[in-house]
Order: sequence, then structure tokens, then C-alpha cells
Amino acid sequence: MPSLKEVRNRINSVRSTQQITKAMKMVSAAKLRKAQDKSIQMRPYSKRLGDIVTNVLSNSELGNLGTYAQERPVNNVLIIAVTSDRGLCGGFNSNIIKSILSLLNDKYADQHHKGKVSILTIGKKGRDYFKRRNFKLIETYTELFSKLSFDSAKYAAEYAMQSFANHEFDEVVIIYNEFKNVATQIIRQEQMLPLQLSKSNDKQKGANKADYIYEPEKEQIIAELLPKTLKVQLYRSLLESNASEHGARMTAMDKATDNAGELLKELKLTYNRTRQAAITKEILEIVGGAEALANG
Repeated sequence: MPSLKEVRNRINSVRSTQQITKAMKMVSAAKLRKAQDKSIQMRPYSKRLGDIVTNVLSNSELGNLGTYAQERPVNNVLIIAVTSDRGLCGGFNSNIIKSILSLLNDKYADQHHKGKVSILTIGKKGRDYFKRRNFKLIETYTELFSKLSFDSAKYAAEYAMQSFANHEFDEVVIIYNEFKNVATQIIRQEQMLPLQLSKSNDKQKGANKADYIYEPEKEQIIAELLPKTLKVQLYRSLLESNASEHGARMTAMDKATDNAGELLKELKLTYNRTRQAAITKEILEIVGGAEALANG
């Protein structure tokens, strides 16, 4: 049985940890509100931009819809892994990593076996994991979430777009956490490049297609809209991941606080039992000593 001093020290340690987890939960709750608002506000803009591009492309009779729409045999693959810069957020990062490993073992098993799968990480946790295990890391972006903006996020999109245009990669996939609510984040795997125009066109069959008046020429509009759409797609993924991170951390810290409370109850019970045993032992020693004196 542990001594009273050991139990007291552990109680103080757990109580301090509980205060920290409470504070972290409150901080995450405050950050979550702002991140959630940005994510929700971005969704209709991203959807509307996607609809416009879909309508323009579905009404287009151009033979070549742009560099970013070219489909070719998939030999080299780029995976954009969106993780967090900090931990203590439950399974937020591990779920992304598991999803990537599953993708490498299933869809891109041949490319991975040949060493033709590269990973671009956004966030320190993804970088550290894949770097330690000698995966093929080509680019890393960290500290984007501290001051997340479109300007800071577009560089990663431009890198992927330029690499695809230069035929360094034949397919680019984004994997991130989509925010649903505080307790739930959904893993999303979205193909960024090439643009899935055929699927977009299929969705338009039987639907009313918008009749646009183009100014300037349609070719120029498409050339400007496609890069814009790709950058917005990645930026929205980062906003969703940022909100999901704060939600996951808030939930994790709430559970940690509750667990600390349960542990404190057990430690206090152990402390009382140890204290009672010590008192009983002292009483027995006093009684034994008194009887020895009486018999002597």
C-alpha cells in the first residue's frame, strides 16, 4: 500500500492536470466558434463556384478544357495530408494517417510499391509521422493554422498545380477531416487533380443548364476559373480541418477532465483507506504497548 505522502502527491498532480485540461477545453471552445463560422461561410461560396465551373464546362464545346483537366495513366501520385501542428486532439491525426495508409495499401498499392507515391504534408504531426518512417516527403507546410488565410493556403495549391502541369504527378488527392459537429469529424478523400469533368458533366444531364453571357472569351474564363476553383478547394479543406481540430481537442480535453475527476475520487478513497490503516496501526501499537507495561 502506498504511503500517505505518495498518495497526496499524486492527488495534487492529477488536480493540476485537471485544471490544465479544463483551460485547454475552454480555449478550444473559443477558437472553435471562429473556425466553425469561417468554415460554414466558405461552404456556399465553394459550392457556388463549383456549380459555375460545372455549368461552364458542361456547356463548353472546347476540345481541350485545360491543363488541369487532362487525364492520363496514373503512374505518379501526390497525396496532400492535412493534419494539425499540435497534439492532444484525440484521434484527429491518427485517423488521417490510417486513411492514407489504407489508400496506399489498396488504391495506390502498385505505385507505392514502385516508390511513385509522394506526400505533401500540411501540419507538423503528419510531417513527423511520415518523416520518421521514411516516406517520400516532397514538401511540408507548417504553422498555417495559426493565421489561416487564403493567401497562406494558396501556395500549397500552386505547388500541386504546377507539379501536375509539369507531369511530375498524374493524380493529386487531398485527405482531411471535415467538420460535422464537436464530437464528429468525417475523413474526406477528394481528388484535386485532374478535375473530374466527366462526373461533373454527368450531373448536369437532365438538369437546367445556366445560359451564361461570356465576357471575355470562354477560353479565357475557363483558364482563370480552374486555378481559382482548385485553390478554393484546398482552402476549404484547411478551414474544415481547422474547425475539426478544435472540435476534436475540445472533446478530448472534456473527456480528460472527466477522467481526471474519476481518478481523483479513487485517489481520495485510497488516501482515506491508507490514513485509516495508519491510524488503526498506531492505535494497535499504543494498546499493545499499554498491555506490555501492565503485564510488566
